[in-house]
Amino acid sequence: MHRKRAREILGVSPLATAAELRLAFREAAKQAHPDRAGGDAERFREVVEAYRLLSAPKITDSIIQPPATVAWPARTDTFLNITPLLALNGGELFHQPAGGRRLKIRLPEGLRTGDTLRVGAMEFEITVRSDGEMLVRGDDLWLTVPLEPGLLAQGGRVALDTPLGRRVVWITRKAGERGLVRLVGQGLPARGPHRQGHLFLRLAAQISSADSAAKTLRRRFAAAWAA
Repeated sequence: MHRKRAREILGVSPLATAAELRLAFREAAKQAHPDRAGGDAERFREVVEAYRLLSAPKITDSIIQPPATVAWPARTDTFLNITPLLALNGGELFHQPAGGRRLKIRLPEGLRTGDTLRVGAMEFEITVRSDGEMLVRGDDLWLTVPLEPGLLAQGGRVALDTPLGRRVVWITRKAGERGLVRLVGQGLPARGPHRQGHLFLRLAAQISSADSAAKTLRRRFAAAWAA
């Protein structure tokens, strides 16, 4: 990737300062993150590559011979991937940077994608990735919850076991129809400039084993009839 293309991806000028470059990267990374609506993994990779290229120290032709000792600045383009549950509650994480020693990192609660975390002389850029059960969108947590079709149609009170613990939720008929419930203030906690998030539950109809077997038999009967 050429530096001109990298600047186009981040939307910065050739005279952009380190602070402007970092701000542009954070905004571009948030927009392109695969876990975000409208995000794209390939575009996110390009954003990361562009930032690494533009933030790397420049080597000019005027330097004929390097000094005997060079004190490089701490890296600020090292990424640390964490799960939504770690972003919510914090906790301990073991991480081994490329070419470095294994680190035991203590994470505070409420981290978001784009936040930075300093560990000794290193500075990590946080990326919150979906773990298959839960994802983060901005300050909010999203979970998909299977429910009985009858409960979705009629509504009612239900106790749900989630990765976040047990939650008691009142499902209205309207919520069942649109397949979404919002639990106010149960998302990522407020931290620094970030607001308190919410927890969104996507309601999906649960198919019982009996229903699944009946559908299989109907498909077989239809196929035999058609033959």
